[in-house]
Amino acid sequence: MITERSLLPNFVTNTYLVADHEGGSAFFVDAGGPVGPLIERAKELGVEVTHVLLTHHHYDHVCDLPAVVDAYPGIAVLIDPREKALLEDQYAALVTGEINPGDHVTVGELDVEVLHTPGHTLGMLSLHVGGEVFTGDTLFKNSVGGVRAPGHTTFEDIKHSIMEVLLKLPPETVVRPGHTDPTTVADEWEHNSFVRIWRGLDPEGDEPCTALDEPATLVHLGDDYDGGHKAWVRWPDGSDDIVPGSRVQRG
Repeated sequence: MITERSLLPNFVTNTYLVADHEGGSAFFVDAGGPVGPLIERAKELGVEVTHVLLTHHHYDHVCDLPAVVDAYPGIAVLIDPREKALLEDQYAALVTGEINPGDHVTVGELDVEVLHTPGHTLGMLSLHVGGEVFTGDTLFKNSVGGVRAPGHTTFEDIKHSIMEVLLKLPPETVVRPGHTDPTTVADEWEHNSFVRIWRGLDPEGDEPCTALDEPATLVHLGDDYDGGHKAWVRWPDGSDDIVPGSRVQRG
């Protein structure tokens, strides 16, 4: 299997080209762009690009979709129907079909298993193929997705998606997140600071803070993919959230 990546600078969002082999078949994971370099790479590899598989609806993961459709008329553009309902009209109009949790998409010699990993969004999908998993905005290298973005669900959902779905994959599985650098299931199991607390290896914090302008407890301030931080906070009613570290004031 061949995996190529393009990075959208402003959002450090990944778009991937995945092919079975040179001269074979390929698909895109997301379309945040810039897709131009990946289109050129597909030509160099001599592959037929047949699908765009979208992990979720957020702008930075779909904004270059028109360029993909222009380059490949008739390409299959698939997304979870719950995410399609949240797409801006110009992108929703380019969707040709749906994928649902548990589906398998065949692209050439590749079998793509569709995993439901909600939390960051309700219909968030991860794509497991050829010893790699494309995790959208659910799991990053030493970080996790937030649960206050548009279309989000809950802390419990994202914890379950990470601990009971993604990290149950074989340890050697390569994790290809929706932002920045790759990692592996084994590395995140051992080193991801949120996962270590969920495993009971490291303690929860109990520092008072203000989060999203509301009083809260700072359970953990961890790294984020963009060089900033993600914060796990607990509200006075006992519920938890993962929020941007920039929205937390300590003390």
